[in-house]
Amino acid sequence: MKNLLLAGALALTTLWNVPAARSQVAMVPPVPYHLLSTIAIGGEGGWDYLKVDPAGERLYVSHGTRVEVVDLKTRKLIGTIMDTPGVHGIEVVPSTNRGYITCGRTNTCVVFDVKTLKPIGAPIPTGPKPDALLYDAFSKRVFIFSNDGGKSTVLDAKTGTVVGTAELGGDVEEGVSDGHGTIFVNIENKSEIVAFDAKTLAVRHRFPLAPGEEPTGLAFDAKTNRLFSACANEKLVVTDSQTGRQIAVLPTGRGTDGAGFDPATRNIITSNGAGTFTVLHEDAPGKFSVIANVPTARGARTMSLDPKTGHLYTVTADYGPTPAPTTENPRPRPSIVPGTFRVLEFGR
Repeated sequence: MKNLLLAGALALTTLWNVPAARSQVAMVPPVPYHLLSTIAIGGEGGWDYLKVDPAGERLYVSHGTRVEVVDLKTRKLIGTIMDTPGVHGIEVVPSTNRGYITCGRTNTCVVFDVKTLKPIGAPIPTGPKPDALLYDAFSKRVFIFSNDGGKSTVLDAKTGTVVGTAELGGDVEEGVSDGHGTIFVNIENKSEIVAFDAKTLAVRHRFPLAPGEEPTGLAFDAKTNRLFSACANEKLVVTDSQTGRQIAVLPTGRGTDGAGFDPATRNIITSNGAGTFTVLHEDAPGKFSVIANVPTARGARTMSLDPKTGHLYTVTADYGPTPAPTTENPRPRPSIVPGTFRVLEFGR
């Protein structure tokens, strides 16, 4: 009888503790993203930005002298936009059937037809080293950012006509719009954010990013007016877009380049060339934490977020030997194994 009573007490104790045990397990945050698919592209050449077009359900991927176009429904390569030497950024303007591509080797912007993937007119001259670009729905303009010379060449998004030049100072990297007439851009060599008027093109503010260095990727949370600058020295700097006040400085990973923000999960993600996504979250106003460092692949330094699905896309290839340094190229990059270029898709 004593044994039965003891067994019953132990059983009740075990059942009583089950909710507590489950609660403790639930407190361990799950890995927020995992690899869903690998989309083989192949060919040769390097890469920079990639861009999700959620309306067209396509992914545009820079690749050396061309742009690869992937159907996101079938995960198949459906076309290539040729003759884009030194391609960096791609932007698609909704409802115009136009896309814009920056070409760093020729200091031009190529306009293409979204339906046919053929060029529209002659390439448009830009400032030196055109890199990132941005479509702003408020002003209905495309802003092309020069990574040398401190300029932004500004186009009418519907016609491709040059309507002005913003003088920003420094090496301009990625930009975002607040949707109300202000454009924010990272200035790489000065470690600052410049805020300027989308219509008059006048500079309004300069926000310092120290201790962040060499900011590249930039994301924006319109709900809280937070700017997220991905910096090369493994830091993410969070800035209040209205006051310029620095909210937080957070760790990322080696080779940090791209940045994204998902309003649905309120996750901030950086893509790191060493082969990780750093996933961060705002747990309370002004309080952030690193949720996980998700393995990707070496060289996967840029990213694009699909706002419809929350999926993350990045690109990489296999690497071969690094050539010996020369006078013309004192810091050579590793060679790229032909045929290994691919897109990696991650989801929750």
